[in-house]
Amino acid sequence: MTAEPPETLTLDRMETPIGTALVVTDQGGVLRAFNWSDYEPDMQGWIARRYVGVALTEGRGPLRPAFAAYFAGDRNALASVAWEGAGTAFQRQVWAALCLIPAGETWSYARLAAHIGRPTAVRAVGLANGSNPVALVVPCHRVIGSNGSLTGYGGGLNRKRWLLQHEGAPFREVAA
Repeated sequence: MTAEPPETLTLDRMETPIGTALVVTDQGGVLRAFNWSDYEPDMQGWIARRYVGVALTEGRGPLRPAFAAYFAGDRNALASVAWEGAGTAFQRQVWAALCLIPAGETWSYARLAAHIGRPTAVRAVGLANGSNPVALVVPCHRVIGSNGSLTGYGGGLNRKRWLLQHEGAPFREVAA
């Protein structure tokens, strides 16, 4: 997805069962960034680097109903949210593949790499997965280890665990 640079961005702070979500949309209602309030400095820095000179204002964004529906139990409520991810062609390829993982399912990094035709690029796929700027909508939380265990998630493993349980997705708890 490639869109024109936005003129303005709106930051909506939404309370969820797992913390305050930061939902950043452009003037057309396209999701440009998503993160959790405990990672706000990182997100603000990313926005400043990616959208140089673009005004960021706080307010209620147009995606609030979709996120509210997701957290209320409609695990497919975010599937139709328009998003724009600033990244390399490879990153965008990985993010597009992530959108193919249905709610209630998980894929391994190896399966994701194979799906995009790059079976030896598991680490690169992991890095692209981790640099996803619109988490939740591009469901990077649905990627787990080859042994079925939870692996890293930018929002923290407790949130990843909750999201997968919320969606009814399988995973294994592995003792540390």
